[in-house]
Formats: sequence, structure tokens, C-alpha cells
Amino acid sequence: MAKVHITNVVVLDNTSSFFNPFRFELTFDAQELQEDLEWKVIYVGSAESEEHDQVLDTIYVGPVLEGRHMFVFQADPPDVSKIPEQDAVGVTIVLLTCSYRGQEFVRVGFYVNNDYEEQEMRENPPPKPLFDKLVRNILASNPRVTRFQINWDDSHTNGNGVPENNGHSDEIMIDGPSTLQQQDSMQDTLPIDYGIIALNENSK
Repeated sequence: MAKVHITNVVVLDNTSSFFNPFRFELTFDAQELQEDLEWKVIYVGSAESEEHDQVLDTIYVGPVLEGRHMFVFQADPPDVSKIPEQDAVGVTIVLLTCSYRGQEFVRVGFYVNNDYEEQEMRENPPPKPLFDKLVRNILASNPRVTRFQINWDDSHTNGNGVPENNGHSDEIMIDGPSTLQQQDSMQDTLPIDYGIIALNENSK
């Protein structure tokens, strides 16, 4: 049984300039843990390959006592030199992950749209992306949450110290069935296959 449950994620300062920091307000319920939680913000730089993913920041939260916790996670924008030019403008994904003892147990993914603020530049984009002219909009109302079973402090393990049901994941939506229906519809129209794969257990 999971000892940490994310109850809410609020995207702050949305919509924003491309070079502004990412800011998320996270709320989670937890049982008392022996070690800290490791949180990461990951920017998916390209739909074609994981090699363009960037870990924007990593923080450790602890000690974790039983009860409800809330904090703001701020991360710097991605390094534009690591983003392929053809993937700079358009739809991508930002991920929030949390791990315990080196084991990722939850992942929250948001679609992100980067586009020019000026209508003329949207209709006639420059040959090379102008990142200082881009505006970032996170689809905050449709997060996809994937949970993975891990070995907590008192979990039953097999002979190798791995949870008996290791590898199983449950994919949920924070906002309930109506949001899930909207998300499924969006997946049919967004041209980003890797981003969708990154939000399920096959990305492990």
C-alpha cells in the first residue's frame, strides 16, 4: 500500500514566458517515512527520443511525518541548446516525479504548448526558433497521474528485495472521469507519441 498520495497539483504563473521558471504547488498526504522524498521536474525536449529529456531540478523533502504536506516546487526553464530546433515550437510534456529510496512511485504529466505570442509570428514562424518570443502554456486542467508499486519500509518483497507486484502501475486522473474523457480525446489529436508513452508503465 502506498504511503504517499498526491492530492493536488496547482500550476502557478500560467501562462508564462518560455524563460520563466516552472512553479508547481504540490499537496500530498503521507504516513511517516524513514527517509526523504526525491522530487524531480523533467522537460521532454523531443517527441522522438528520451535523450532530449532534461531534469530541470531535483529536491529532497523531509523529514516526512504523518499528515498533509504542501510545498512549492520551482525549477529553471530548459536549456534551449539541448532542444532540437524542430521541436522548440508546439506541444510537449513536463513531468513531475517522486521517488523513495531511489524508486519512482508516482509521475504527474502535463501537456505544454510553446508558441509565439504575436499572431504574425505564429502564421509565419522564423526559420530558427526565437525562444525569447515564445509563450509557454501548461494544460493545467488535465494532469495524468501514473502510480507505481515500490518497496516501502515494511513492504513484502521477493527473495531479491523487490516488491512482489513490482512493475504494476495504475493510471488515474486527478479531476475524475470527466477529465479522463477529455484527456483521451486530446490524445487522439496531439502529435506527440513519445509524450503519451512517457506517461505509462512502458516508459520504465
